[in-house]
Amino acid sequence: MMGFMNRNYYYIVASLPELSLEDGRLDYTIDNFRAEYYTEFSLKDRKLIDLLYLRIDNINVLKLLRDKDAQITKQGVYSVVELTNYISDLKEGNTIDDNLFPLYLSNYITSYSSMTDDVLLQENYLATLYYEYAMNCGNAFVSSWFEFNLNINNILSALIARKYKWNAASYIVGNTMVSEALRTSNARDFGLSAEIDIFESLNRISEVEDLAEREKKIDLMKWEWMEDASFFNYFTIERIFVFLLKLEMIERWIALDKEKGNVLFRKLIDSLKNEVQIPAEFR
Repeated sequence: MMGFMNRNYYYIVASLPELSLEDGRLDYTIDNFRAEYYTEFSLKDRKLIDLLYLRIDNINVLKLLRDKDAQITKQGVYSVVELTNYISDLKEGNTIDDNLFPLYLSNYITSYSSMTDDVLLQENYLATLYYEYAMNCGNAFVSSWFEFNLNINNILSALIARKYKWNAASYIVGNTMVSEALRTSNARDFGLSAEIDIFESLNRISEVEDLAEREKKIDLMKWEWMEDASFFNYFTIERIFVFLLKLEMIERWIALDKEKGNVLFRKLIDSLKNEVQIPAEFR
């Protein structure tokens, strides 16, 4: 995969902003990054970056399918006009350019009218299609990231469902080996502790009652995974993808904990700048 050439990566690192948290807000976000650098990516790399924003489009599509006049979030890949026309064209059987919209969205919208009214099942089916699409993106690192997240979400859902004697199968997303084990196994570890090295850690996390503390532990696990998995990626799209994932994580924590977000942001900027020697012309 092409990704950024070295010069462009140097330029991005040199251009990263200093942290400003006036009024408890982060001045630089993943939306700022997209506005500044998105057009510098190859089309192939843009599709990888789009995976981060398609989660918003998934939510927006669900809203518009339920109410064509619904207010949607603007941070997705597509505007409300694009999504509204897209849904309308699919319902009317018009030809859709598959290069403009991911196929999984077309499949979901087309099948929506025949679905059950169960909101959870509707959302889980869309999530399943999304994860399958992401895990088949053609990039080994990005695919592994989505599989890792799917496993975390599903294992935690299954453990918590079992704790409260809910039907765990109703909360599991995807059609992977792990998903199937979580739906069907009665074993204490769902038969997964030997297969999934983070299973016991997730088991301990599931016992944490404080939701904020639980989220911090999950994010720390994800942060460490990104550090390890991208260790040898220096000037590639994978490195940029990790930067955006971390920045998004920091955005969420600033909303909850300004000091923690500040520390994470400075750590992220410092680690990136220490990894490369920035050429003089970019300083």
